[in-house]
Amino acid sequence: SKLSDSAVLRHKNGKWYAVIMTVEKSKLGLEGNDLVEIMDVKCDPEMTSMIIQTYGFLPGYHMNKQHWVTILLDGSVSEAKILDFLDMSYDLIDGADRKEEK
Repeated sequence: SKLSDSAVLRHKNGKWYAVIMTVEKSKLGLEGNDLVEIMDVKCDPEMTSMIIQTYGFLPGYHMNKQHWVTILLDGSVSEAKILDFLDMSYDLIDGADRKEEK
């Protein structure tokens, strides 16, 4: 399997704030081997464990699982919610820029 089906959204500071990719469901711990589109976004660590209990949200795939969540782009999460998470991710990267991450 190749990872060429991916897109990275970068903050103006050059840091990633979202990654969109296509992966096999089995790699996400889901049933089946068909492909699904996902988006990784940066998330407030205090919210992560709660969010990943919601259907359509998973621990960050290929990322630091405390700071990233994976959103299924198969229709299980509304577009409005996805946009909220994109905004939050962008703001977190923005804030991290101002106070350097440890």
